[in-house]
Amino acid sequence: VNFILATMIRIHRILLLSSQVTSFAFHRPQPFVFSKQQCSTLTMGATKIQPPVARREVDRTILAGKLPPTHPLASKLIRQSETSTNALLDPPRPIPDPYGWLRDSKRKDEAVLKHLKQENEYTEAVTSHLQPLREKLYAEMIGSIQETDYTTPSMKGGKYWYYTRTMKGQSYTIYCRAPYAGEDDLSFVWDGSIAAPVLAGEEQFLDVNAVAKDQTYCSVSSVSLSHSQKFLAYAVDVTGDEIYGLRVVNLDTGETVCSDDSLEYAGNVVWGADENTVFVITMDETQRPYRVYRRLLDGSKGDELLFQQDDPQFWTGVGRSSDDRYLFIETASSETSEVHYLDLKEEGAALTCVATQRKKVLYDVDHWNGHWIVTSNVGGTQNMRLMVCAVGEDASQWKDVTVASEDGGDVTLFDGGPVRALDGVSPFEKYLVASGRYGGIPGVWVLDMAGGAETFRVRKSTQLTFEEDAYDVGVGVNYNYDSERLALYYDSQTTPLQSLEISMGAPNDADVRNVRKAKNVPGYVKTEYDCQRVTVTSRDGTTEIPVSFVYRRDVMDRHLESGETVPVHLDGYGSYGMCCEADFSATRLTLLNRGVVYALAHIRGGGEMGRQWYEEPNGGKYLCKENTFNDFVDVARWFVEDKKLTTPDQLSIEGRSAGGLLVGAAINQAPELFKCAILGVPFVDVVATMTDSSIPLTTNEWEEWGNPNEEKFLDYMLGYSPVNNVRKGVKYPSVLLTGGLHDPRVAYWEPAKLAAELRHAQGGGDMEPVCLKIDMTAGHFSASDRYKYLKELSFDYAFLLDRLGLSRTD
Repeated sequence: VNFILATMIRIHRILLLSSQVTSFAFHRPQPFVFSKQQCSTLTMGATKIQPPVARREVDRTILAGKLPPTHPLASKLIRQSETSTNALLDPPRPIPDPYGWLRDSKRKDEAVLKHLKQENEYTEAVTSHLQPLREKLYAEMIGSIQETDYTTPSMKGGKYWYYTRTMKGQSYTIYCRAPYAGEDDLSFVWDGSIAAPVLAGEEQFLDVNAVAKDQTYCSVSSVSLSHSQKFLAYAVDVTGDEIYGLRVVNLDTGETVCSDDSLEYAGNVVWGADENTVFVITMDETQRPYRVYRRLLDGSKGDELLFQQDDPQFWTGVGRSSDDRYLFIETASSETSEVHYLDLKEEGAALTCVATQRKKVLYDVDHWNGHWIVTSNVGGTQNMRLMVCAVGEDASQWKDVTVASEDGGDVTLFDGGPVRALDGVSPFEKYLVASGRYGGIPGVWVLDMAGGAETFRVRKSTQLTFEEDAYDVGVGVNYNYDSERLALYYDSQTTPLQSLEISMGAPNDADVRNVRKAKNVPGYVKTEYDCQRVTVTSRDGTTEIPVSFVYRRDVMDRHLESGETVPVHLDGYGSYGMCCEADFSATRLTLLNRGVVYALAHIRGGGEMGRQWYEEPNGGKYLCKENTFNDFVDVARWFVEDKKLTTPDQLSIEGRSAGGLLVGAAINQAPELFKCAILGVPFVDVVATMTDSSIPLTTNEWEEWGNPNEEKFLDYMLGYSPVNNVRKGVKYPSVLLTGGLHDPRVAYWEPAKLAAELRHAQGGGDMEPVCLKIDMTAGHFSASDRYKYLKELSFDYAFLLDRLGLSRTD
């Protein structure tokens, strides 16, 4: 499930590629660089405004452990997984929850909504002096993007080129296609205007602006075409709660074939082998995807339930093999998975399991020429192995994929060891493309296949190479299974996003490696910026933590010449084995041009150094989760005490979601180390959330954090949960917490509780501002409107810059 999410994020990044054509005048602002002395004289508005005081119910508690039979929810709440062998707390332990009244699952309680409104009003009032700065930052961000633009056209099935467009002044994407005549179609010159088509014969077949009309939020997911490319299916969410409706449109006639909001879809739509069949997923009451249905669009039969997963720890996903032969239904927890397949070319085929689930064995499959291509940690390996078997064979027949060595022997390509981490494989007719990591950096390997239906043999394996030391690279949009060429995306902290195309027959041949499209960043001069990748030794004395940071060259030169410290903004995540890459951000230039160094800590709990960076015993989950927080604080101290690049008065930190947990834990551990902290949709009420199985994600994430209903985990989780560890009488940095009212992943009441706890513990006086900002129309992923998103980001950056003393607008 996490790999699927990571893939979706990477594909989304591909869609953000901007045109090389510059069609708008833009004047790059001169860098706003202040000395340490100047920074100390720039402060927030002097007017003292009192924050809202949330009602504190000191006797209110939640119970961790086995609920007594008389408890009203005893028969409704699951307290641990059926497979767990850990002891439940019995009797249960009460955990203080003085602000528990802020929880309202229906988002309709008048007292709660009134409090959130007061919080928003306070935040606006205490930051109102920053309005000119917000406007300036927003203008700079708009100036650093090409508003009217298009993504790299990709040919599908020899019929059409597909791409998306954005138009100046319009908030959402427009999906387009144009007839395919040949590769020469791409030898075009676009004038950059809204009216001009990108390719001849352009058809705008899905305008999300029209879908979003009269909506305060709109997210379109799973845009997919039938095999003939005549029908379009997609899913739409108009609240931010990630509950989707299904839409199917006949592109020839414009007729809406299906418009269904009656079921709670998970936003995943997959076409069958014909034009009449789609496969969809519905969710249970905790928004867990668990049922897969086959739907006939002509209504000749009712929806057919193909699969149902009743285990509350398992989520379910659906997709097709790369050659479109098979439908795959994957059901997985964080540590165990199982895949079922349906032959779409065989009428009446039955759903069949590839390999029955085994505890703590993850696997994924794709199809190549009569073989299953398997990625798995079977055998308890640290990372995923690349394996193969014939279709129909069970897991006992899985074999490691090898390639012949120069001495005539066989070398295992991905053995699951610590050196190379495998994330996934994309099969093509003559090649396999593996994605993973090597030395903490993303990697792509092209496997030249020599085998056929009777044999499976890799002739040669080639890892792609690039000139920069640190970068992000991955497989892009590749529609055609028989292709000889591979689309990739590539960027670094100083190189804007590019769409590359290589020959899979000669992967590192520079003469046939093309930059199909590069993101245009108006006013950006690459030579004025630089970046570094270093490692910082953690407090355990042995772990080396990778850190990537980017800056203006003149800022770093001045620091090196004079020793003068500079502002540093440190970001991090460190959970789920997800990787934070050293990538490019145009909006980040608003910080860099004001003399801020932006740093990214690749801490344990992520997957940057392979799954061992995430898993026990030395990673960042379960009973070693505190490694994540310690690593982050250690990196911050390194910038102050060892690198001597900054000071606590010039150091800000930021994290979103589980990254918000990271930042919350960091300011509890070392509040004196930071000037400012931004926690976006932060998971900060860990114990209260993870005891309650009625909250979305809880049961699935017992395999990430542990289950506080069990004796094994409660005290450890209580020891780092931010809400439960706010220190009384200690001065905290300035804090901005954000959330979305409809967020199903991290509920709004978590940042609301932490804001109340921080204010209560500090008792007023000379307390730094603690601001809570709840978007009443959005969910976990902030605004869907791209302009509103930039305004929200401008708000965050203005708060940060103000606290660092960089709020001048002249």
